[in-house]
Amino acid sequence: MESLIEFWAIVVDSWNNIAFGADFGRILAAVGVLAVSLLVRRLFARFVISWIKRLAAKTKTEIDDRTIDALEKPLRFVFIVFGFFLATEVLHLEGTFDLIANKLTRSLVTFTLFWGVVSIVEPLSYFVSHLKDIFSGTMVSWFVKAIKVLFVFIGAAAILDIWGIEIGPILAGLGLFGLAGALAAQDLLKNLLSGVLVLAERRFHIGDWIRVEGYVEGVVESIGFRSTAVRQFDKALVQVPNTALADNAVINFSEMTNRRIYWKIGVVYETSVDQLHYIRDQIESYIHENDDFANPDEAATFVRIDNFSDSSIDIMVYCFTKTVVWGEWLLVKEKLAYRIKEIVAEAKSDFAFPSTSIYLENHPSEEPEDFKVPS
Repeated sequence: MESLIEFWAIVVDSWNNIAFGADFGRILAAVGVLAVSLLVRRLFARFVISWIKRLAAKTKTEIDDRTIDALEKPLRFVFIVFGFFLATEVLHLEGTFDLIANKLTRSLVTFTLFWGVVSIVEPLSYFVSHLKDIFSGTMVSWFVKAIKVLFVFIGAAAILDIWGIEIGPILAGLGLFGLAGALAAQDLLKNLLSGVLVLAERRFHIGDWIRVEGYVEGVVESIGFRSTAVRQFDKALVQVPNTALADNAVINFSEMTNRRIYWKIGVVYETSVDQLHYIRDQIESYIHENDDFANPDEAATFVRIDNFSDSSIDIMVYCFTKTVVWGEWLLVKEKLAYRIKEIVAEAKSDFAFPSTSIYLENHPSEEPEDFKVPS
């Protein structure tokens, strides 16, 4: 009997002081509060947020839709924070446990607030979209990311302050570490500054076709802090350091207004002056009358007898096509080549090919001639 009484006393003591100085009933109640908060969170997301999204979808602007999507997760997390707060209130914690619970609640509230602020930065960047007229879209994107990082840093500092951790010594340590890191990572900083210069000067944008001699030719896919991703035409992705883009000449083919054709056509030296006139005039006439080529007043156009080479008379053809698309430009150039071939044949001339003539000349010998006795 005494054993049963002792066991019952242990059960009662365990019920009243199972953990954190709270009885078992309060712990069950706290768990129930958390479960209810999760259920309310689910109902809020399913009905209230869905209803707000439907209302936003009826408006003409997209800013409200993007804002709601960005704030959805922080708003749903609010119910978890509130449920945690109610659970700690139900437990009636005392002493150190109460202090820890209070700091946890404050930390969760601070975390949720800054989470919402960081999330809303992206949709609110719509209001600074007009800056794209001054800076490039990528530079505005970098600016938005910098604001996010700033808020994350402030939020982390606020949470550390709640727990009594001084931020000053940490910043001083980070400053020394940053100085050491800057000395060890000069190339990284140089690439970062080069990337800012590239964006500020608007040398190219995402989607542009560029060529950097000795490095790469292809389409720009992204512009990062350290390097720029360029997709070559063989589909290989090349990461080009931003210093290479800032220190070297970058040809931006996407900014072309016209595409050039520049040829030297060699005809044989047997071609007469009349034949040269005919060939030159017919090529020039074809270019001027064809809608595929830019007008002479829009872009320089020349068809001239240019040079007397070693094995040919050279005719220079210098003109520009209206299209800048590579495939279409190749087609126009091909048609021009066919027509030049026909014109040369019509003139009864021919194309020259590189050749070298060797002339052998017999010089008088210094040796005396043999005397031949006449028969």
